[in-house]
Amino acid sequence: MDIKAFKMDGLGNDFVIIDQRTKNIDFSKKQIIKICDRNFIGCDQLIIIKKNRELDAGLEFYNSDGSISGACGNGTRCVAYLLSKENNKKEINVWTASGTIKSNILKDNLVETQIGTPKIKWNEIPINENKNTKNLGIKIMDENNNKHIGGTAINVGNPHVVFFVKNIDNFNIKKIGSKIENNKLFPEKCNVTIAEVINQNLIKVKVWERGAGQTKACGTAACATAVAGNINGFTKSTTDIEFELGKLSIFLDEKNNIYMKGPVSEIKEIDIKL
Repeated sequence: MDIKAFKMDGLGNDFVIIDQRTKNIDFSKKQIIKICDRNFIGCDQLIIIKKNRELDAGLEFYNSDGSISGACGNGTRCVAYLLSKENNKKEINVWTASGTIKSNILKDNLVETQIGTPKIKWNEIPINENKNTKNLGIKIMDENNNKHIGGTAINVGNPHVVFFVKNIDNFNIKKIGSKIENNKLFPEKCNVTIAEVINQNLIKVKVWERGAGQTKACGTAACATAVAGNINGFTKSTTDIEFELGKLSIFLDEKNNIYMKGPVSEIKEIDIKL
């Protein structure tokens, strides 16, 4: 099977995008895992563009382990840029499993996407017991075997837990992320962020994505971190979240809507032979 596709990324968080608006292909879990495999094409998530009668498109997201993801902030921004190039529109509206998402295409490959309002109740995350989601009391260890207890849980289309620490470089995200993603407290698993507050307008992060592992950037993790920083009194309404390759700017309006702004790559056309 020969498939035309696109490759894009937002700050290194990379995607294979397949347009199925004219021809539908049903991929098996095995095929999705193969496409995402770094020894084949390789990406953090596979995105399928579907036809939608009322909006510009519908989006389906698949993690590199073949599981479905309800939301993908950077992926949505990439597809919005792709669709804007196609139809010459500056505003793109897409359907996702977590709701309709609006993006505005700005200059210099910048895209701003409205992610919606965060959910912070224990059963909305979801977690298995009625706990204080501002501080779940989860223990993590740094590289020097020092104990840190915390974890703020937030759902921004998918479940996240954010740990605020003094120095993110002292924490092994691969070790911690894998363990907490599969913690029995999270029935749908979760994304894990280790965050260091630099000042009221800047937080540095390391991210472990549910179903994908450590990633260079994650849009929904940036949103969850900004909200968690706000809840804990570390940050105000506008916060930059710094990843390995750059920053995403997150803004919370007076109605608690989350806006995420950042760069996307140019579009690369690729051929996939499955």
